[in-house]
Amino acid sequence: MEVGREDEIETMGSMQTAGSHGFGHNSEFMSQAYIRNRYSEINIEDATLSIDKDHPLPIFLKFEDVELKVKNRQASSVNAVKAVVSKDDLTAELGEGLQAYPEGHYRKHWPWIGFVTQDDILFPQLTVEETLVFAAFLRLPRTMTRQQKYARVEMIVKELGLERCRQTRVGGGFVKGVSGGERKRTSIGYEILVDPSLLLLDEPTSGLDSTSANKLLQILEKIAQAGRTVIITIHQPSSRMFHMFDKLLLISEGYPVYYGKARESMDYFSSLSFNPEIAMNPAEFLLDLATGQVNDISVPEGLMASKGASDAERAVIKYLQLKYKTQIEPKEKEENHRNTKAPQHLQVAVQVKKDWTLSWWEQFMIIYKRTFRERCRDYFDKLRLVQALGIAVLLGLLWWKSSTATEAQLRDQVGLLFYICIFWTSSSIFGAVYVFPFEKVYLVKERKADMYRLSVYYACSTLCDMVAHVFYPTLFMVIVYFMAGFKRTVPCFFLTLLAILLIAVTSQGAGELFGAAVLSIKRAGMIASLILMLFLLTGGYYVQHIPKFMQWLKYSSFMYYGFRLLLKVQYSGDQLYECESKGGCRTLQSSPSFNTVNLKGGLQEVWVLLAMALGYRICTYFCLRKRINICQL
Repeated sequence: MEVGREDEIETMGSMQTAGSHGFGHNSEFMSQAYIRNRYSEINIEDATLSIDKDHPLPIFLKFEDVELKVKNRQASSVNAVKAVVSKDDLTAELGEGLQAYPEGHYRKHWPWIGFVTQDDILFPQLTVEETLVFAAFLRLPRTMTRQQKYARVEMIVKELGLERCRQTRVGGGFVKGVSGGERKRTSIGYEILVDPSLLLLDEPTSGLDSTSANKLLQILEKIAQAGRTVIITIHQPSSRMFHMFDKLLLISEGYPVYYGKARESMDYFSSLSFNPEIAMNPAEFLLDLATGQVNDISVPEGLMASKGASDAERAVIKYLQLKYKTQIEPKEKEENHRNTKAPQHLQVAVQVKKDWTLSWWEQFMIIYKRTFRERCRDYFDKLRLVQALGIAVLLGLLWWKSSTATEAQLRDQVGLLFYICIFWTSSSIFGAVYVFPFEKVYLVKERKADMYRLSVYYACSTLCDMVAHVFYPTLFMVIVYFMAGFKRTVPCFFLTLLAILLIAVTSQGAGELFGAAVLSIKRAGMIASLILMLFLLTGGYYVQHIPKFMQWLKYSSFMYYGFRLLLKVQYSGDQLYECESKGGCRTLQSSPSFNTVNLKGGLQEVWVLLAMALGYRICTYFCLRKRINICQL
């Protein structure tokens, strides 16, 4: 095994034990293992040479000659020859003949593998129980009844010790929730719901206190005793944790220096004349060796002769790496190539083509409920409600009982309409532009696991958000419309409200597109600000006569069409004003405010806005699909 990174020193513990425990595979909750394999045969090593329907599919993971090269950006800027191009392939051997798959797609092809990332990727606004229930309904097969899926969740909650916090929000970031240990156990429960045969965990004890870390390792040990293979990466485990491991992989500067049974590691290094001179934690002893820190450790004679401190560390590391190459690696490779071919029934078990466990509509109903539950606290946030009501009342007071009797009063009322247009355009854009950048990690994780179709996720996301983009403008207009003295007829009120809602929904689609295009919080906000400013200037209020070579900008601005629609539904071209002036009454169509708007020109802007709203969303879907497919966790 060769790894090009030199900035990471870690131990990998592997728990693999046969036995029975509450996590065992009960036939009532049994989920099938699938794999989509069109090009090659996949063999699974059978540790027991028989299938027990009460246990997960037996898996034994092996690696051989793994290599990872990381591009050095600093070196590439100085000397292009020294820059190493990144290679992103993972080669693993599970018995005889397993093919290599690019990183990021292994869970799509190997659904019997569970992966718990170092950072817990869970929706912070959902409770622990909601997180597991929604995952169960999305991931468990449709052959299971609702009662069976709930029972599966209940079993996981009890076995992971999550009863006390099951109704507490997961939290994370700026959201208060469960403790770090409880959040990590929830992440583990999220993965073992589907009974994976192989569970990978990236530094599960990071950020946890010793008590929580020990409790977590005990749970993982029980999971392993249920017949699963559990592989973890861990830094500086306690001696109690260390003795839980069955096998150990010790890495120094990206290269292995030991692989074998954990309890035999001390004997191995002792055979190389590395012995602790004082009592110490075995894990601490091993990490000292991996970093070349040999204080209080005896070393082979002649290894440290006439060497400085830094040279001595390098000498120790190189010596251990060489010994691994000559003593351990040949034995492991020989063992790998000695594997017998798996029985036919095991091969068939993992070669069945993976289909969606739920139909499109079933996925939609589950994801819609989860999305609304997760975002409803933001939709009906008190500050957001106070903002909408406060600004509505303020505008109503400033334009109290306004009229169109004179040109100045008409200009004031037109200005209010344009401000309303600006307010809901900006609110809707910035309310939507950050959705996908914020949820990118959740979407990538769940899409890599093939939990649902992307079209389902996007339809649920945009429809759920539309609730807020309809509720708040409606509440806002009910207050402003009658306080500001707009035309008091039922058709006019509902047409004005419809125009505002069209503007908000179209702006939402534009915001989603900007966010999906970059999937970056910083860049999405910057792009939204620039385009909003452009649309504001070409909206038809500040500049009515735009030069011909710049007119294409206003036709791409939904604010332009929205503002024209508001003017058409609110005013009639035959309506008279300025009746008390010296020139006598004039029609509103003759006002300079409507020089570029034909108040009798129909409502074709409605169809333009509907087309824009739909077009933005279609572009968002394809843009999101392209970006998510190339994103990694």
